Amino acid sequence: MENFRKVRTSEEEMPLPFPDLPLDVVEMKVKEGSKIRNLMNFAMAQMELKGRRQIVFSGCGRAVTKTITCVEIMKRKLGGLHQVTKVRYKTVLEVWENQDPPPDGPAQNLTVHKNVPSICILLSRDPLDPNQMGYQPPEHRHEAGEDTSGSSTKGLKRPLPPPCEELLPKKLQVQVSDSPRGSGTTAGQLDH
Repeated sequence: MENFRKVRTSEEEMPLPFPDLPLDVVEMKVKEGSKIRNLMNFAMAQMELKGRRQIVFSGCGRAVTKTITCVEIMKRKLGGLHQVTKVRYKTVLEVWENQDPPPDGPAQNLTVHKNVPSICILLSRDPLDPNQMGYQPPEHRHEAGEDTSGSSTKGLKRPLPPPCEELLPKKLQVQVSDSPRGSGTTAGQLDH
């Protein structure tokens, strides 16, 4: 393969795996090289300024984690979004060209079909069917002044509690031996 270089990559087009979507639903196709900032600016404008009720994020291969990141950012910024996640495989076609073709023959191309993981995530302001596979309800948002001590508060910075007494350094007695026979004397206390 060292004499070949990739000249073209194409993905098979697949319909979105969500029934009853409006025809004008926005699909954010996340690519490996997409900038999260650009994706989020466009998606947030669609949901906030244009008043869209639903948006779909999709990505395959190395773009799957970036797709999930975009969805989590949007859920955190907007709140109250219902989610349905569908995972599937997509066929990617790669065409490789021989860099060192034989002198008496045409250039040789190699075509590779890859099945790569793909993800489609629907976010909706409107309630979705909670019985469908991959459904996640909106996360509960805490209001100002609400006690959050017993709940999960990932990402919130809180002051550390005062150290417990048993975690403070202990004083140790150390025996120092002056003679080869092992009779020792107490040298004093050292901090651990």
